[in-house]
Parts: sequence; C-alpha cells; structure tokens
Amino acid sequence: MDIWWPKWWLSPKRCSLFCVFSFFFLLKILDTLLQYDMDYWNLSKLAVLSPEKVLSSGFKMYMVESKGGAIACMLFSLLLLGTWPALLTLLERRGRFPQHTYLDYTITNLLAAVIIALTFGQFGPSTPEMPNFLTQLSQDNWPSVLFAMAGGMVLSLGNLSTQYAFAFVGLSVTEVVSASITVVIGTTLNYYLDDKINKAEILFSGVACFLVAVCLGSAVHSSNNADNKTKLDNYSNDCKDRVKTNGVTSFKPTNFNQGGTNGLEDGDASEKAKFGTAAFLIELENTRSIKVLGKGTFIGLTITFFAGICFSMFSPAFNLATNDQWHTLKDGVPHLTVYTAFFYFSSFSFVIAMVLNLTFLYYPILNAPKSSFKAYLNDWNGRGWALLAGLVCGFGNGLQFMGGQAAGYAAADAVQALPLVSTFWGVILFGEYRRSSRKTYTLLAGMLLMFTAAVAILMASSGHRK
Repeated sequence: MDIWWPKWWLSPKRCSLFCVFSFFFLLKILDTLLQYDMDYWNLSKLAVLSPEKVLSSGFKMYMVESKGGAIACMLFSLLLLGTWPALLTLLERRGRFPQHTYLDYTITNLLAAVIIALTFGQFGPSTPEMPNFLTQLSQDNWPSVLFAMAGGMVLSLGNLSTQYAFAFVGLSVTEVVSASITVVIGTTLNYYLDDKINKAEILFSGVACFLVAVCLGSAVHSSNNADNKTKLDNYSNDCKDRVKTNGVTSFKPTNFNQGGTNGLEDGDASEKAKFGTAAFLIELENTRSIKVLGKGTFIGLTITFFAGICFSMFSPAFNLATNDQWHTLKDGVPHLTVYTAFFYFSSFSFVIAMVLNLTFLYYPILNAPKSSFKAYLNDWNGRGWALLAGLVCGFGNGLQFMGGQAAGYAAADAVQALPLVSTFWGVILFGEYRRSSRKTYTLLAGMLLMFTAAVAILMASSGHRK
C-alpha cells in the first residue's frame, strides 16, 4: 500500500530508548533555561554518584513551578500525544488486530508512569509537606487515590474508543472532535476546580473556538464520506482515466497474524494505488482489520463523541486527586504529588484496558476480528510499534499533568492541540483527504484554523497556582 514508512531512520527498539532518554534530557535542559527549583550541579553529578549518595546529595523532587516551565511541558506533551495515535492507526490499517495492539500499548503506558514515579517522584528526602512516591503509597490518602483511579478509567475508555473511531472517521477528524469536546467540558470544570486562577475572558474565548471546531469537524467527516462514496460509485471512470487500478481484486491483504513479513518495517508493496483513489480505498478495506466501507456516518461520530466525553472527565478527576478541592483527605494527610497520582491513574487505566481487551479477544465489537490470548502472545508483528505508542502516550500524559499542576489544569488542556500533530501524520502517512472535493478542503482548513486559534488563546490564559 502506498504508505510512506521511515524504515531507514526509525525502529521500535531505538525509538523506545530514544523516548525514555529524551524525556530526561529535555527536562535537564528546561532546568537550566527556566531556572527550576533544582540543583543543576547535583543533576550533572548523578552519573558518578551511587544510588545511596544520590538520595543523600540534596537532590530535590522535580516539581514544575514556573509558568514558562509549565508551557514547555505542554508543548512537549503536545508533540507526544499527537504522535501515538498515528502508530495505532498504522497498525490497524496494516491488519493487526486492535485488541492485540491495545494490550501491548497499555503495558508500556503503565511502564512510563512507573519510570516517572520512581525517578522524579522519589528523588530527595521525604518530608511531611512533600512525601516521596514510596512514602505516599502507605499513607491514608484513599479518597484522592480513588479520584486518580476514576480519571484513569475514563481515559482508558476514551483511548479504547478512539482506536475504533480512527478506522470509522479517520485520524484527523477523530482527534479534532474528541479534543474539542474535551476542552469544552473539561476546561470549564477545571477552571472552577482551580479556583479561577486562569483569565476567564481569555480562557472561554478559546473554549468557544474549540466548540466551533467540533461543528466543523463533523462537517468535514460528512463531506469526506460523500467524496469517497462518489469515488466508489464512479470506479469505472477511474479506470478509464488511467488511474492505477489494474488488478485491484488481486491485491493481497496484509495480515499480521499469518507470520512472515508484512511490509510494516520495510514498507514494501508489489503494487501501489494512488492516495485518494477508489482503488486505494478498496485496497485499504481489504488490508485493514476493522472493515468500514458502507458504514454510516452516525456510527463513527457516535464513537468519537463518546470518546470526547470520556476525555473531558479525566483531567478534572486528576485535578481533584492532586489538590483535594473537596477536602476529602483527613487533617494532616498531604495531598498526592503529581507523580503518585499519575501512578494510580495509570495503574487503573491498565486494569480497565486489560479486562476489556481480553474480553474483546473472544467477543469482538464493531466487526473487529476474533482472536485468542494464545494468538495475542504469538503475534509479534508490529508489537514494537504498539509498545512504543504506549511509552509515547505515557510520557505525554505525565508532562501534561506536571504542567497543569503549575499553571492550572484548565490551561494545560491546551495539549488538546494534539490533532494538529495527528492531522500532519494523517495526511503524510495515510493520505487522508487526498483527491477530495473543494468543499472538504475548505471545511478542513476552517477546522484547523479555529483549532489553532483556540490553542493559542488557551495558553495565553495560563495562571500560576499558589
């Protein structure tokens, strides 16, 4: 299939290591540039200190405290959160079972939270005001823990829904609509939970722009669906125009679970259909694991809106877990740090994802293929990319929460700009909107313009938590 793949510079193992080390390296740079409350020289000496000396060297728990640092965390989070959906989409289009992909993804998503908790959440001595990660695990802070776990549950449901929505609606529109709903509902809740530390007149102007983007996103999907229907209806005309459609019925579907190579790593295909043609749509339908041709617009948009509602709840729940606005903790019990809350958040997300996807192996939904646990364990084709997607998403979520704790979770919802990154991958990797109508292009441009304006306005509303 005519999908560009960076085989010569990207491999799963190298990318996984790159994401982990880049995360620490970028935070070290931010320490120098933004003058965080850290001891730079102690950080630079970590390479020569033993673990015992590290804990006694005065190295402080890493906490983002400046507005500039919070914005930097949001920007890095934006890049990561906009990239992982492209990896999951690519695997589905190449025929890998969505249940297999999500089981792999959720393992490394939890791993990212554990890495963050055992490093930034554990550095330095534990104090009554700022206990470290392991100390907080034994404290009586269950009300906050339950809020964190609730946030992980709705995020897991949202991410699981988007995996199917990517197939029905497309990567770009799914991300824009779900992210916009997240901002409209979630940002409003966070504004009041954060005691209105963000500038309301700026914040809600951005929310209004996101709301317009939702409407335009729905219109883009409907218009693009109509374009694809026209292409398929006029399939014979495409052949007459010498579009490369010869032998469409002879294209061999790529199946991840048949063994051997499948072109994911090498990008090889004996015959390629041009992006946006009826031949490309037919070939894609034969290859992908979730069949979508002939399905109505309503199904895709319903899944997308459900995902958006789930996403709108996880950030307010995390806000309650770390700041205890409802005063559910006993007197003298410190609030959960971002790192401890993120660990509980990711742990329950992992549990929900495992239970649902193990069930979907035997009882699939939305015409997904049926599988088994044994088949999942033996399915190594594309596993590296699914594991990488989990790491990328995990570190992206962690950075979002770190920035939100400093500048307000309402402003941190600016990372919902991730569709700008996802749309780039959708167009470059998957040929979305190629050979579409002028109406579709106009709606798409309007959607992205409103979305960009909304993100800029939302970041401008950033405050500073006292």
